[in-house]
Amino acid sequence: MKILVTGGLGFIGTNFIRFWRKKYPQSTIINLDKITYAANPENLNDFSQGSKYQFIKEDIVNPDFTNRLPSLIDLIVHFAAESHVDRSINDPSLFVKTNVLGTYNLLNFAKNNGNIRFHHISTDEVFGSLPLNSSNQFSESTPYDPSSPYSASKAASDHLVRSFGKTFGLPTTITNCSNNYGPYQHPEKFIPRLITNLLENQKIPVYGQGLNFRDWLYVDDHCSAISAVINRGKIGDTYCIGGLYQSTKNIDLVKKIINLMGKDMSQIEYVADRPAHDNYSVDWSKIKNDLGWQPQETLDTGLKKTIEWYQTHQKWWQDSKKEAEKFYKNLAKQSKI
Repeated sequence: MKILVTGGLGFIGTNFIRFWRKKYPQSTIINLDKITYAANPENLNDFSQGSKYQFIKEDIVNPDFTNRLPSLIDLIVHFAAESHVDRSINDPSLFVKTNVLGTYNLLNFAKNNGNIRFHHISTDEVFGSLPLNSSNQFSESTPYDPSSPYSASKAASDHLVRSFGKTFGLPTTITNCSNNYGPYQHPEKFIPRLITNLLENQKIPVYGQGLNFRDWLYVDDHCSAISAVINRGKIGDTYCIGGLYQSTKNIDLVKKIINLMGKDMSQIEYVADRPAHDNYSVDWSKIKNDLGWQPQETLDTGLKKTIEWYQTHQKWWQDSKKEAEKFYKNLAKQSKI
């Protein structure tokens, strides 16, 4: 099988390529990545260019990127996206270009080259927000109600994928996942920012009072779910993916990480809340019942693995950490204007 992975130098894409190579060593993997700030060429340094792995630096927003792709691709797994909510609030235009136009260009390529099997990675944030203290969960039948420019752009890309399936017969599937965490995640994101701040003895910023809640999905569990959908999922269907620990309040997660790292609660610093700060919880019973998938990592076991990775890979995150903190400082200044 020849598989095209977009965004393969980003967080989930990197982990997926590693997962797929281990599970299907005979597959040929083509990794297409623009290498933005959130990607790191060192992630797959141990993958040498050759007959089983090829890296192509291209931007999916540019329709001419298809000229560099080989023929006879069997599967496209589309991760490439702008994904940071705070950055989408700061500059929505980039999210529209990458997440909507970029997805369109890929779909068009798949349609024009023999209707290539297309799997689209999306987010539970397209469903909007649950009320605080709600016991409800998002499912495949939940109406879309995005809150941020990021989630709106992902919702638009989901609709494009479905439209190409219905209009052109493109064989598509979509997964809407909850918040991922694990190795290779950029330190601007919530969990790696907490861990790296603690490693540097810095304060931990918490939006509002930390009462907003999330599901947390260890990235290897997400990769195994994607594999299940690719191999056994029904064409045209959508599958929600979540973790074992659901509706976890941000402040409870912060305290858990502090305890796991042997740090002090005095490092918590409450800051002004994010605009349109959402709450998410995912019902993943469909993928469990239909495909026999369920997550393996508990929040404790997944966090311990993640903390250990950041402790032992400080050179990997230190430079990007500095840039991320500059971004947050500028964002804070703008919010006060």
